[in-house]
Amino acid sequence: MSTTDTSRTTEQPPHKPKFTFPSALTVLAIVTIAVWLLAFLVPSGLYDRNDSGAPIQGTYHRVDSGQSFVDRLNGLFLAPVNGLYGIQDQKTGQVGPDLAGDLYGSAGVFLFVLAIGAFITVVFATGALDRGIGRLAHRLRERGALLIAGIMVVFSVLGTVEGFAEETLGFYGLIVPLMLALGYDRMVAVGTIILGAGIGVLCSTVNPFATGVASSAADISLGDGIVLRFVMWVVLTAVTVAYVIRYARRVQRDPERSLTGFLPGDRDQDAGSEAEEPELTGLHKAVLITMGLVFAFMIFSVVPWASALTGDADAKPYGFELGWSFPQLAALFLCAAVLIGLVARLGEQKLSSMIIQGAADFISPALVIVLARGVTVIMNNSKITDTVLHSIEGIVKGTSSGVFAIIVFVVNLPLAFLIPSTSGHATLAMPILAPLADFAGVSRAVVVTAWQAASGWMNLWVPTTAVTIGGVALAKVGYDKYLRFVWPLLALLFLMICGFVAFGAVFT
Repeated sequence: MSTTDTSRTTEQPPHKPKFTFPSALTVLAIVTIAVWLLAFLVPSGLYDRNDSGAPIQGTYHRVDSGQSFVDRLNGLFLAPVNGLYGIQDQKTGQVGPDLAGDLYGSAGVFLFVLAIGAFITVVFATGALDRGIGRLAHRLRERGALLIAGIMVVFSVLGTVEGFAEETLGFYGLIVPLMLALGYDRMVAVGTIILGAGIGVLCSTVNPFATGVASSAADISLGDGIVLRFVMWVVLTAVTVAYVIRYARRVQRDPERSLTGFLPGDRDQDAGSEAEEPELTGLHKAVLITMGLVFAFMIFSVVPWASALTGDADAKPYGFELGWSFPQLAALFLCAAVLIGLVARLGEQKLSSMIIQGAADFISPALVIVLARGVTVIMNNSKITDTVLHSIEGIVKGTSSGVFAIIVFVVNLPLAFLIPSTSGHATLAMPILAPLADFAGVSRAVVVTAWQAASGWMNLWVPTTAVTIGGVALAKVGYDKYLRFVWPLLALLFLMICGFVAFGAVFT
């Protein structure tokens, strides 16, 4: 290059870093500091408690927190530790790692999340779940509506029982070409994947990361409220599947009505040119059956069958009820991970590495739970939790139970945007929301259902979730076009959720 050419070279302006929304861990760290500072301004107060530990309405009174500045500073320093294994003193109510009393920290839930991570990772390592979904897609490749319904129902089932969400990102390479080959557009693939799994998470029945964590924070059983959540799951899944199929048929009849249009080569694919049907070996079948039995046993072990079948919350448990909670479930999934590895013949080395990798992959949501619990410890030790509860009590006081449930749903929508982690959101919000249910004469299980519906509804579209943003990017669909596609469904789901939680509040 000549000197003249070089002199005409202009410097490029420095690249401005693109803003990215902070992670859930960062958000909760900020929340921790903010709550610690607010505790200096919010007056301390307490409710009188009944024998079960629930606050008694109308008994709120101001008290002295009894904490010096050094005590509060130490509380901030130890917040994550207390969030994991803090012990609550029965006399003073204070939480600390070296006190004597009941476990206040979330160690049980923390270990449960790691165990679930190990189990899910081992299942994926066998290839059975991928093969099973691939086989379903291949067999239904010439029956488009049935293919969409089948995949969405499978994803929804996985979403409602184990929070299947980020795992869907691995299926775009399979489902996008299939949908294009059937005459649909890329939006159909996005709707099938995101909405299929998302509606399952929204209507979680025993999803450990949503229902499980929220139930633990609300001090109720994982099985409480499962009947309402199951009915809600059936109805909302059916509506969502119908919505996607309706759009798919419209595009198939008239490609000009596609919201995304078609990229070069999209219309050249042929459904009949698919590769051979993925082989599902005996080992794969055994893994899938074992996985199904594990989740079925988990549901059986946590459901309060006497209460569910009789409708009496105080019914005497049947002899066959296990009444398991997080310690037993953590042990169950660790054993199940080993069992799956043995059934699939992974070998000792691979099985061990998959269990460790699975626990490591899920350390982030586990730490989110710990940090969120640490925030509640700061509020507890500063004696401001009941003050916040008292202020909200004035808002919902006098409202009907149905209106109360809808308010809980609506209030959680902005919280779900700020804290997209369902585990962190649940751990942070439930200590405040669950006692409100006692004041309103509503089952705490309804509050859990309303909370998880708000979290699930927001996570169907907010740009702070990797599932949505990553999904539309992998499918090469604009986020704005996805919003245009999904907003009528969101409006419909919003109204239906309000109806369900109001019904649940009145009749449960």
